[in-house]
This record gives sequence, C-alpha cells and structure tokens, in this order.
Amino acid sequence: MIEDIQPQTIHNAAGTKTTVKAQWPTFGWIRANVHRFFAFGLGAGLIRPGPGTWGTLLAWLLWWPLSFVLGTDFYMALFILVCFAYGVYCCHRVAQEMHVDDHGGIVWDEMVAFWAVLLLVAPMNLGWQLVAFILFRFFDIVKPPPIGYFDRTLKNGFGVMWDDVVAAAYTLFIMAIATRMLG
Repeated sequence: MIEDIQPQTIHNAAGTKTTVKAQWPTFGWIRANVHRFFAFGLGAGLIRPGPGTWGTLLAWLLWWPLSFVLGTDFYMALFILVCFAYGVYCCHRVAQEMHVDDHGGIVWDEMVAFWAVLLLVAPMNLGWQLVAFILFRFFDIVKPPPIGYFDRTLKNGFGVMWDDVVAAAYTLFIMAIATRMLG
C-alpha cells in the first residue's frame, strides 16, 4: 500500500514552485515485490527524513559481509557492475509503477554508488571511510554540475543510477586529493 503524505512544495528546473501530493510506500508494499524491496534498499529507503543517507549507511554496513563473501576486489567490482545493471532495471520499473521519475525512497542507486566508492576507500581506516560517506552524501544532496543536470534530464532507470555514479566519482576525486595532501 502507498500512503499519501502532506503536500510538498518543490522547485523545478525553471525555478518555479510546484505543489505536489507525495506518496510514501509502506514496508508491506515494498516487501510484496523483489524489485521494490531492492529499489527501496531492503527497507532503508522508507526511513524519513533522509532516506538516501539511510540507504548509504546501509550500504556501508553491508560492505563488510559482502566483501568477506565475495573475497576479492575483482568479484566485488563484478558484483557492483551487476548491481548497477539491475538497478537500472529495478529503479525504472518501480519509479514507473509509482508514476514518478525518481522517488526519494528509491535508494538502490545510493547503495551501489557508495559500494563503488568503498571498493577504493575501504582499505583505508574508518576515519577516511567516514570522510568518503560525508562527501558522497554532500555531492548526492547538493548535486553540483553535471550531477544536477543528469538528475533533471535523464528520466529513466539509467538516470536514477547515473547521477549517483557521478557523485561517487566526485567523492573519489576529492578523496584522492585529500589523501595525497594529508597522507
């Protein structure tokens, strides 16, 4: 079941205000379909406020058992690529089912992109991982160019996934500079 929540005022790309009546799914609704369950990050996308942050946090917590099971960086990278391809499909399907371009509770995109960040950052200590977490969330929320452009213009499953991949690339770029400068 999807419940209606309070009307929200949003700013569109042209800068004008629009009032929309948003809908928020229940756990029972996402649990009823495997694609919904994954798109909503195993339920993490239902937590408000900040479902993207909760999804990213879940990705961080799942990193350790996943890397233990998958064993090597090669298998982890392959897993991330498969998750990206699946995310294009499932995020598109669920967004279409909800009649939106990219529902805020769909967090599979944040999870997969942050796993890509962790693939390179996880060998560092927890402090650097926390910095990567904060940077990734910053870029995903603020959406500096071209992230915001992709978020506004790509209206399909690939678009849902792609803006987070670019946020991950920004994160890794800043992490590379920071680790080089600070050691």
